[in-house]
Amino acid sequence: MKEQAKQYKTLILIACVAAVAAVAWFVHSLSQSEVSVGVDDRINITPEQIESIKAIGQWEFLSIADEDMVDTTRKGFFSDDHLVRIYYGTVRLGIDMNDVQPDWLQVEGDSILVQLPAIGLLDDNFIDEARTKSFHESGRWKGADREALYHKARQRMLDHCLTKKNLKTARQNGDAQFRNMMRAMGYNHVVIRWDQE
Repeated sequence: MKEQAKQYKTLILIACVAAVAAVAWFVHSLSQSEVSVGVDDRINITPEQIESIKAIGQWEFLSIADEDMVDTTRKGFFSDDHLVRIYYGTVRLGIDMNDVQPDWLQVEGDSILVQLPAIGLLDDNFIDEARTKSFHESGRWKGADREALYHKARQRMLDHCLTKKNLKTARQNGDAQFRNMMRAMGYNHVVIRWDQE
């Protein structure tokens, strides 16, 4: 009986020594290992994101409503013929995302360079022909005469609306919209460049 008790105490002592040794080894291995936290400040734009931005297609930055009165006179033997018409239109300025270059987005760390096409006219057919009114008409006029008057009105509207000031305003609006979009995607530093107009 004493022999069994002695063996029992020896086993308990060995188990305690083994447990202490295991705890000591565990504490030692924890103190030797290092935990490091690294921050990857690079943000990568995916091809899907680039395609979704391009899929926007035409991006309008400024629209200008214009109204123009255009007239023409044809000299006659007894009297002159007059045609006066009022044209209404909305000139829309912006960019077509299909015109961007292949490397229009370049990422470097948390910065992004955006190269955009020049601001231009988004729609050539900006005159609302349904609203066109004949203000005064005397004599007989052919379709070709009205077509010539339409082109005259169109050119006048372009002259009124495609000014340096309007192009600059459209560019500023585009700059702000792209800058906000890129910042929402996580880029702190956004550089926007425009192709020459």
